Amino acid sequence: MDISEVDKKNNKMKKITFIATFGGLLFGFDTGVINGALPYMSMANQLDLTPATEGLVSSSLVFGAAFGAITGGRLSDSFGRRKMILVLAIIFFIATLGCGLSPNMYYMVTFRVILGLAVGGASVIVPTFLSEMSSKEKRGRMVTQNELMIVSGQLMAYVINGVLGNLVDNQGVWRVMLLVATIPAIILWFGMLKVPESPRWYASRSKYWPAYNILRTIRDEKTAAEEVKEIKTIIDKEKLIKDESSNEFLKPWVRKILYIGIGIGVVQQITGVNSIMYYGTEILRDSGFTTKAALIGNIANGVISVVAVFIGIWLLGKFGRKPMLIIGQIGVILTLSTLGFLPLVLQGNPIFPFLVLSLTVIFLGFMQGAVAPVTWLMLSEIFPLKIRGIGMGASVFFLWITNFIVSLIFPILLGHLGLSNTFIIFACLNIISILFVKKFLPETKDKSLEEIEEYFKATAKKGKKIEKKIAEEQ
Repeated sequence: MDISEVDKKNNKMKKITFIATFGGLLFGFDTGVINGALPYMSMANQLDLTPATEGLVSSSLVFGAAFGAITGGRLSDSFGRRKMILVLAIIFFIATLGCGLSPNMYYMVTFRVILGLAVGGASVIVPTFLSEMSSKEKRGRMVTQNELMIVSGQLMAYVINGVLGNLVDNQGVWRVMLLVATIPAIILWFGMLKVPESPRWYASRSKYWPAYNILRTIRDEKTAAEEVKEIKTIIDKEKLIKDESSNEFLKPWVRKILYIGIGIGVVQQITGVNSIMYYGTEILRDSGFTTKAALIGNIANGVISVVAVFIGIWLLGKFGRKPMLIIGQIGVILTLSTLGFLPLVLQGNPIFPFLVLSLTVIFLGFMQGAVAPVTWLMLSEIFPLKIRGIGMGASVFFLWITNFIVSLIFPILLGHLGLSNTFIIFACLNIISILFVKKFLPETKDKSLEEIEEYFKATAKKGKKIEKKIAEEQ
C-alpha cells in the first residue's frame, strides 16, 4: 500500500474519531453549562429556584446519566454502536431544546433527566465505538481523545457562559447558554451518517464480511483480514466466558473486587469535584465576586481541567497508581480544608474571592491530574475478564449515583451551613477515602491483567488461612 493510500486511511480514522467524540463534547458541555446558567435561572422572574430545587435541577441530569450508562452498553450491543450514537444525538437535541424552553422547574427537571440518559449513554458507547474502530497500536490515543473532548466541552461551556453573561444584559440569557448545545448535537447526527458501523459489532452478529469490508477502508487488506480472524477468536472465547460468568459472583474474592470497584467510584465523587464543576459560579459569587466576574473567573477551572488531563496521562506512565491516587487525595484534602478555614479569617477581605478562585483551580489540578485518571484506569484493570463488563458497569452506576447525591445536597449545604462548613465536611469525607485506598487498593502498575487477577485470588487464600488459624486457636 503506497504512502498516499496510508494517509487517506489515517485521515479517515481521524475524521471518525473527531465526529464520534462530539458525543464526549456534548457530555462535557451539558454537565458544565449548568454552572453559569444556574444563577440566572434561579432568579424570581425566571424559574425562582430555592437551594433545594437548584440541587434537584443540577443533579437530575446525573440521575438520568446513571441509568443511561447502565443501559447504553446493552442497547448498543443489540442495535449497533453507530445507530445508538445517532439516537443519542437526537435525544441530546430534543432534550436541550426542552431544557432551554422550559417554563418552570418541573419541565426543566424532566428534560434534564432525559438529557442525562444521553450523557450516560455517551459515556459508555462512544469510548466503546472508538476502541472497536481503532487499531490496537492507536487505541489508547483514540479513547483518550474522548476524555479530552469531555473536558474541552466543559471549558467551552464556561467560555460561552462567560461571554454571554457579560455581553447580554438579560436575565433570560441562561436559555441561550443551554440552547448552544443543539449545535454540536446536529453536527454529531449529520457526521455519524457518514461514519461506518463498528466492525466488531458486525462480527458479534456473525456478519464477518461487512466487518472485513469496513476494516479494509481504514486498514490495509492483510491487516483487515488478520483482524477479522482475531475478532472471531475473541468473540468465540467471550461467548464461552459469558456462559460461565453467572457463578463468578458467588466467589468471595470476586465480590471483594466488586466492592473495591464500587468504592473507587464513590471515592472519586466524594472529593466534591462536581460541586465545583456544577456550582463553581455560585461558589465564586458567595466568596464575593459579582455574577459576571464569577462567570469569567470560572473559565480558569475549565482551562486547568484540560491541562491537568494532559499532565495526568503523562504521570500515569511514570508513577504507581496507588501513590498517585493518595497524593491526589492529599492535595484535595489540603485545598478543601483551606477553602473551609479561609472564610473564617478572610471573609470580606478584597483578596478573599481571588484566593477562593486560586484554590478551586489547585483543587481541580489535583483532581483531574491524579484522582480522575487513576479512577478510570483502575476500574478498567481490576476486574477479571469474565465479569469485566458487569463489574465496571456496576461501579460506574454507583459513581453516577454518588455524583447525583453530592450534586443534590451541595447547594442545600451551601445555603444552610455556608461555604466554610460545607468544604470541611468534604475534607473529612476524603480522609476516610484515603484510609480506604491505603487498606484495600492494590498496586496495578506494570502488572498484567492476569497478574492482578492472581493477586486477588492469592490474598483471598491467605485470608482464609488466617481465619482458619484464628478459629483453631479459639
